[in-house]
Amino acid sequence: MESFLLVSVLLMEDQIQRQRFERKYFVTERQAVQIREYARGRLVPDGYSEGKPDYSYPVHSLYLDSDAMMTYWATVHCEKKRFKLRVRFYDDNPESPLFFEIKRRENECVLKQRAFVRRQAGAHILAGHLPGMEHLVTSKPHHLAAVQRFCQLQHRINARPMVHVAYMREAWVSPGTNSVRLTVDRSVRGQVHHEIEFRTAMANPIYPFGDQRVLELKFTDRFPDWFNDLVCHFNLAQTGVPKYCGIVAESGDNRVATATRSNLEQKLALLRAYA
Repeated sequence: MESFLLVSVLLMEDQIQRQRFERKYFVTERQAVQIREYARGRLVPDGYSEGKPDYSYPVHSLYLDSDAMMTYWATVHCEKKRFKLRVRFYDDNPESPLFFEIKRRENECVLKQRAFVRRQAGAHILAGHLPGMEHLVTSKPHHLAAVQRFCQLQHRINARPMVHVAYMREAWVSPGTNSVRLTVDRSVRGQVHHEIEFRTAMANPIYPFGDQRVLELKFTDRFPDWFNDLVCHFNLAQTGVPKYCGIVAESGDNRVATATRSNLEQKLALLRAYA
């Protein structure tokens, strides 16, 4: 089991775009299927989409935020520098790892740090205990640096679990490289979740985007010409589609959080987090 887990984790690491640009669009199911056919001449299914129904696999994320909803409001106010803290997982298997992620945006660039954490250590770390190499799936130093930075940001803004977000992801990548990635997310849903636990079940999910699908075009250099052709061919309109913010907005930010601060206090705390 341990060796299989390690192989799976290394495969996931190969697929990470640590620095990228991304553009997002709402599409219908009919468009999503047509886009799949359009893209398959240039891209291949990623390691988790291949062989799955609709080339899709489940993605679950537990988003952390402060009681003042700092990361939520930073996104709503389009702050030039902002970040999100989330713990991603894919199933309920106690042997499957957790992925502690920091997703930063600096102007138009998205930067991601990710650490592969042993499942049994996840609650221990989120509760405020210092992470160590023994809590990680691999012994790579940058994984330890990533989870340490995650904890540093969590403590600076006093972040705790706020929302559980889930969806089915269809993912296509450029063969032999990770410079281009196309994903379609279906059944985007979520609910308020304050407990430190990692389970896929949802009691009363909210669907913030209705039956719309979310198309994401991700690239590490320039916007590929064929991406531009795709957008024009399907007459797509670029939009912001923050899943976490969509769940919070539909749920009501006052219901999600339990305390409020002034905008000035939030911005000062965000500046301290970037110091």
